[in-house]
Amino acid sequence: MNAKPGFTDYIVKDISLADFGRKEISLAETEMPA
Repeated sequence: MNAKPGFTDYIVKDISLADFGRKEISLAETEMPA
């Protein structure tokens, strides 16, 4: 993969895991607020 400098888009390998990821981030934010 040839990414240009400043390239910020990412390829999602398995979009079905998005809900799980959001849940994990939400849990982490409440357990360890920054």
